[in-house]
Amino acid sequence: SAVVDTGSFVKAADVLDMTQSGVSRAIARLEARLGIRLFDRTTRSVKLTDEGRRLYEDIAPLLAGLEEAATLASGSATAVRGRLRVNVDPYFSRLILAPALGDFMATYPELELDLLTREQLGDLVADGVDLAVRFGEQPSSSLIGRQLLKTRVLTVASPAYLKKHGRPKHPTDLESPEHVCIDFRDSQTGRPFPWEFHRGAERLIVNTRGRLMVNDVGTMHRICEEGQAVAQVLELGMEAAIRDGRLIELFTDWPDEYFPLYALYPSRHLPPAKVRAFLEFVVALSR
Repeated sequence: SAVVDTGSFVKAADVLDMTQSGVSRAIARLEARLGIRLFDRTTRSVKLTDEGRRLYEDIAPLLAGLEEAATLASGSATAVRGRLRVNVDPYFSRLILAPALGDFMATYPELELDLLTREQLGDLVADGVDLAVRFGEQPSSSLIGRQLLKTRVLTVASPAYLKKHGRPKHPTDLESPEHVCIDFRDSQTGRPFPWEFHRGAERLIVNTRGRLMVNDVGTMHRICEEGQAVAQVLELGMEAAIRDGRLIELFTDWPDEYFPLYALYPSRHLPPAKVRAFLEFVVALSR
């Protein structure tokens, strides 16, 4: 587990307080006993083989269970300690998580948090990740998914944009060449998210004919706030901009499109206390 988490025999030896040769011999003995090669070794990295990944996926829940059992045996069922590695959506990390992270770390002084801010989910097991927090519906996989929250999708523009281009009265007005709309690239498909509008059971998709596509939320927000375009944004994290009037919600009569935030982790067993604590923290951020 330490070799998978660190990606290195040297770093694993430091974590385990062993010598590098001791770690190498232990892995070699295990490979000989199982009759398979667990790791592909190069001068720069150590990565799981396919057989090694399958074995790790099977034993990772057992290792987590042992860690939790040891915590319980120590007399502290709620102890949050050790290293927690989390794969985090960049938007969530920057606008929602970062401002509140100090309070979380202060609450759990024995916890070491390793945040991997990435556009793509990647392979949680191979990356040694305990938990991922990602926006959007997640494709079916062997991972366990838990929806943490849903946030509204808003269509917004700045006062300067509306003064120059006029305020659209209906979503289909955005199909006019008089309006400039920003497309946002879906990291899962590589294609832009469709411009959807929901009102009760009614669904409307608008062809905005956008000529500008971005994959960075901060860039999209800045373009929109500077009065250059209309954008669809998540309400979570944008409350202040709406409240201060820097951005105007355009179609308040189409209020029912939502975007989910999911937690993903590899084990069907009860997550360790450190994972549960982080999940509770994330849910509390949206309240």
